[in-house]
Amino acid sequence: MNFDQLSSARPDLAFIAHWVPRSAHVLDVGCGDGVMLDYLQSDKQCSGYGIEIADDKVLASTQRGVQVIQQDMEKGLALFGDDSFDTVLCLSSLQMMKHVERLLRDIVRVGKEAIVSFPNFAYWPHRVALLKGRMPVSKSLPYQWYDTPNVRCATIKDFRQLAEECGLEVVDCVALAEGRSVGVLPNLRGDLAVFRLRKKAAH
Repeated sequence: MNFDQLSSARPDLAFIAHWVPRSAHVLDVGCGDGVMLDYLQSDKQCSGYGIEIADDKVLASTQRGVQVIQQDMEKGLALFGDDSFDTVLCLSSLQMMKHVERLLRDIVRVGKEAIVSFPNFAYWPHRVALLKGRMPVSKSLPYQWYDTPNVRCATIKDFRQLAEECGLEVVDCVALAEGRSVGVLPNLRGDLAVFRLRKKAAH
C-alpha cells in the first residue's frame, strides 16, 4: 500500500502516518483491518504487531500480511516489556475501553512514544445535536446511542487533562476535520482529536 492509496482510503491515518518514523518498531492497539500497519510496513519499512479481538478484522489484517495478536485490549499489554516499541498507535479505539486510564498508562509504558486518536465530542455538529435533544451521529461517531461500541465520550480538553494526570507529556495535539488539520477553534471545529504522547522525563 502506498501513501496515495492510504490518503484516499483513510485521510486521518495518512495524516497520522507522518508522525511515525521510518523503520520504527510499531504496536497498533486495536488495529482493525490492519490498513495502517500495512502502509507503514510497505512504504516506511516499519516492523511490528497489531492487537485486535474481532475475528473478521484479525483475518483481514492477516490477509494484508500484518502480524496480529488476537487479544482483548482491556486485559492490558503485559506480554510486552517497557519501551518495547518506538511508537504505539491507539487510533479511534480508546473510547471503546472501560478502563481508559489503565490502558493509556500501559500504552505509554511499552512505547517510547504513543499516538492516540478519538472522536472529539465537542465538535460543533455534536453540540448542535445535543441542543436539539439528540445524541450526535457523524462520520467520526457513526453509531446510534443504542448500538455504539463507544463507552467513553471525550473532548480535546478532557483528554489533555487526563494525560496530565497520568504524568504524560503532550508532544503534539491536532484536531482533524476530513483528515485535515484545524488551526482555528480546534475543539469546536475538529471531529477527530490526535495526540502524540510520551512519558515525562524524570528530573
